Amino acid sequence: MLTARGAVTDRIAGLDGGADDYLTKPFNLDELFARLRALSRRGPIPRPPTLEAGDLRLDPSEHRVWRADTEIRLSHKEFTLLEALIRRPGIVHTRAQLLERCWDAAYEARSNIVDVYIRYLRDKIDRPFGVTSLETIRGAGYRLRKDGGRHALPR
Repeated sequence: MLTARGAVTDRIAGLDGGADDYLTKPFNLDELFARLRALSRRGPIPRPPTLEAGDLRLDPSEHRVWRADTEIRLSHKEFTLLEALIRRPGIVHTRAQLLERCWDAAYEARSNIVDVYIRYLRDKIDRPFGVTSLETIRGAGYRLRKDGGRHALPR
């Protein structure tokens, strides 16, 4: 990963998120080439596992999402947000945590961008299938159900 974000929490998030290495800008070109040579000496990279919550599946390596056998097209940001939620299903994620994991530092904690993208996700992964997998936990944040969602009650 080559980035301008050099805080320890950024490096940890990058490495925990699947990066093999983390280099911050500005960087020395010789160091970059040395790191690339070191990476090339490693064996084949194992494919990351498909993440699942019920019948909702996310493939991080192919950047694809399905509910049952239906593929769902998501924007990059929607995918990033869903990946953060599906990596820890059943856990409540605060808006601040999701903002930190999925957006850069340009957004303030008071921003409603997380709420907006949760709605976009619901419109794509829940409503067309008649399920509720993304739950709002009042005063706390959002949670993706471990079972992938229960069928919504008819109105």
